[in-house]
Amino acid sequence: MKLFIDTGNIEEIKEVASWGVLEGVTTNPTLIAKEGKDFKEVVKEIVNLVNCPLCVETLVSAQLTAAKSDEMLQQAEELIKLDDKVVIKIPISEEGLKVVKILSERGIKTNVTLNFSANQALMAAKAGATYVSILSGRLDDIGNQGADVVRDARAIFDLNNIKAELIVAAIHHPYQVIEAALAGAHIATLPYAILKKMVKHPLTDVGVDRFLKDWETLAK
Repeated sequence: MKLFIDTGNIEEIKEVASWGVLEGVTTNPTLIAKEGKDFKEVVKEIVNLVNCPLCVETLVSAQLTAAKSDEMLQQAEELIKLDDKVVIKIPISEEGLKVVKILSERGIKTNVTLNFSANQALMAAKAGATYVSILSGRLDDIGNQGADVVRDARAIFDLNNIKAELIVAAIHHPYQVIEAALAGAHIATLPYAILKKMVKHPLTDVGVDRFLKDWETLAK
């Protein structure tokens, strides 16, 4: 399973990339707004920093309607001119599927997001999505099993030879990463804090402290 970081913070991306585990980035206008920087400038910085996919949500995605479809298509065209690593994020909806179809026909990669069921994931993939994001953590938050939806979607994709990759998102705990991997997710996109926690374990800290004490004894 590939590991993406979900952020708009350049320093976080730099650090995780330096570990040798980063295989993609997901971001959106909200995450970039937290950094107080220009949207396109941050996108440019990221694509110049990493050699992997960057999934970017357009500014009109949250209010996508038939009237806004042309505006989204225009924004998508502008974003992919920045770099061919850019992938356009689009929320699942009837209008969203129309946009995915058009972009797919133009050879533009897409990531259909805000999926919470295997049915939605199937529809997104059939419309031509490159990536299909299931926000399994939000399902867990309301008492459902997000990993079950991921497992069902992966089984459907495999049985029907669907090439779209499943991204698991909205992860709030390191164990949800394990659940996603066991459920067959192709990718997990994670906040910086979760990626940091995945490296840590209290027994590792105990072991390091013990090694240091032993070394100090030998060095005397």
